[in-house]
Amino acid sequence: MPQITAVTVEDVRFPTSLTGDGSDAMNKDGDYSAAYVVLHTDGSDSTGAPLAGHGLTFTIGRGNDIVAAAAHQQAQQLIGRDVDAMAADMGAVYRSLTADSQLRWLGPEKGVVHLSLAAVLNASWDLVARRADRPLWRLLADLTPEQLVDIADLRYISDALTRDEALEILRARESTKADRVAELERTGYPVYTTSAGWLGYDDEKLRRLCQEAVDAGYGHLKLKVGADLDDDVRRCAIAREIIGPERRLMIDANQMWDVGEAIDWVRALARFEPVWIEEPTSPDDILGHAAVRRAVAPIGVATGEHCHNRVMFKQLFQADAIDYCQLDTGRLASINEIVAVLLLAAKFGVPVCPHAGGVGLCEMVQHVAVLDYVAVSGDLTDRVTEFVDHLHEHFTDPCVVRDAGAGTGYVLPTRPGYSTQMYPESIEDYRFPDGRYWATAATPTQSAGRAAAAAART
Repeated sequence: MPQITAVTVEDVRFPTSLTGDGSDAMNKDGDYSAAYVVLHTDGSDSTGAPLAGHGLTFTIGRGNDIVAAAAHQQAQQLIGRDVDAMAADMGAVYRSLTADSQLRWLGPEKGVVHLSLAAVLNASWDLVARRADRPLWRLLADLTPEQLVDIADLRYISDALTRDEALEILRARESTKADRVAELERTGYPVYTTSAGWLGYDDEKLRRLCQEAVDAGYGHLKLKVGADLDDDVRRCAIAREIIGPERRLMIDANQMWDVGEAIDWVRALARFEPVWIEEPTSPDDILGHAAVRRAVAPIGVATGEHCHNRVMFKQLFQADAIDYCQLDTGRLASINEIVAVLLLAAKFGVPVCPHAGGVGLCEMVQHVAVLDYVAVSGDLTDRVTEFVDHLHEHFTDPCVVRDAGAGTGYVLPTRPGYSTQMYPESIEDYRFPDGRYWATAATPTQSAGRAAAAAART
């Protein structure tokens, strides 16, 4: 029986700030980064290669080293664990990692220690899926309703969702799961693109990328807003001109506004008929989101990428505060907490449209979206998952989006695991601060980052 023998954690950063990729009103110069965890074992996978689990969480540069340090400490608890025993009870693995009261004090279930926990648990789920020789979505979809509920963390949310209610939701979908798998094998999972809409792009680039999205067949496009209203009006006009009236436009403020400001700003952009306004205000402000939602309807409110945990989602649903649930695979505590949120969303009838775009998020989120449709919601109405065409070349099993014009999207992953393994060469190139790229980077921002890292080490 294979056992976990060692843990490696890397601080990996990509210089996306140089091109404005990922730029928005709140985060203008992020370098897309990953706290990347590898759980090494003494076993082999089905190909004879060393068996290991790969996981990550997403940040945008400075501070990624802090998350990596926390992940290294948390992952030490897994050394010596039997992989087959872990696979038999991943709920227990989750509970053991969240039971450290001293680390919980640093959260609890939020901030750095929750981001790092996501990376460690993502690696754990990748490991057990590789051991089973199945893609993670398939491993999870094949579980019985009882087994799936057993891995979900329902603590603190039973006032909104009981175990019996969760089982009822899953049992209602059980007999037709195979039909939905077959459908997704034909069509893929619906996607939207944010690649055209970063705030740091000039009008010419915005226009060109919107046209490329149309030519590729995308029916949904998201645009960053929130820095300057006149600029937003002009940019939304460009986007709507290019994509036409039949395609759907979404806008994303990345938490820039107070509640009243959000209402006024969205009303000013309502002429462009956005489907939703994403993160209109502080991600912690449940009642603020509810107020915005009431004021800007029929434009929907979407949020979730900065929701720390399942409790926040519970309150958003209870307060009728959102129209679209945008859970994040690097923010929540991996599959155990994600399944709980999927079940909550199904009970409250809120479509899940996961956030993606950062390093490895698209790779992971495709598994979650497929699981939701196949085993939990059984519904694609108003569901579309984010896709950003950045950095996939660094992964050994990159996500694939195909034939968007024919209604397809994410192609179902077929290789074992969570699609989270990076190429060793990418890690060697972009490990911070001594990877081949960063060792020679000379821009002021990058030099300052290297100096800060060196100071922290001394």
